[in-house]
Amino acid sequence: MNSALFIRAITRFIAGVLLVGGLLFLPAGTWNYPQAWLLIGILFVPMFIAGLVMMKMNPGLLKKRLNVKEEETEQRQVIVFSGIMFLAAFLAAGFSFRYKWLMLPFAVSVAAAVLFLAAYALYAEVLRENTYLSRTIEVQENQKVIDTGLYGIVRHPMYMATVFLFLAMPLVLGSVISFIILFAYIPIIIKRIRNEEQVLAEGLPGYSEYMEKVKYRLIPFIW
Repeated sequence: MNSALFIRAITRFIAGVLLVGGLLFLPAGTWNYPQAWLLIGILFVPMFIAGLVMMKMNPGLLKKRLNVKEEETEQRQVIVFSGIMFLAAFLAAGFSFRYKWLMLPFAVSVAAAVLFLAAYALYAEVLRENTYLSRTIEVQENQKVIDTGLYGIVRHPMYMATVFLFLAMPLVLGSVISFIILFAYIPIIIKRIRNEEQVLAEGLPGYSEYMEKVKYRLIPFIW
């Protein structure tokens, strides 16, 4: 096992748990926020398992997923906007629970948790299909165009999965205000996709032909 990679991954994981927990429980003013515990469970338990699997089966992919340093100026802007969006959404959820602002029934949270886990499974399948997946926009050495499986349906199945993941999150938290805030993810991801496709079309042989073959970027028959 690559001990340096393991330490890096576990440190990032613990930091993520503490950050999300702080952003939810501090504004809620209590640990007794069941929807927050539900989200933390369905978010971080599968993430931990996936990390262990990648560490054993494909440490190179795990290393790529831990890399968040963007070279593209436009993508750095996307990261900043996304960070602001999530900060606002989690704080809004915590305050909504504390002050009972437009809170949804717990049954909605449970249904949204099922949707979230289904989207997580879709995300895991994308990682299995495409070992070139990185958090950054880049053309990697010896990279090839993937056009089978989910990539034969839409050009960006990973982003399709994240749309469902991120829109399910505020519903798990029971917050209508947080749900409205996270709708900002849609224009953010559209901006990222357009820039990514420009980079790939210019630097990855066969990608322009792939865009002609697979017409839809994100949602079949829509866009």
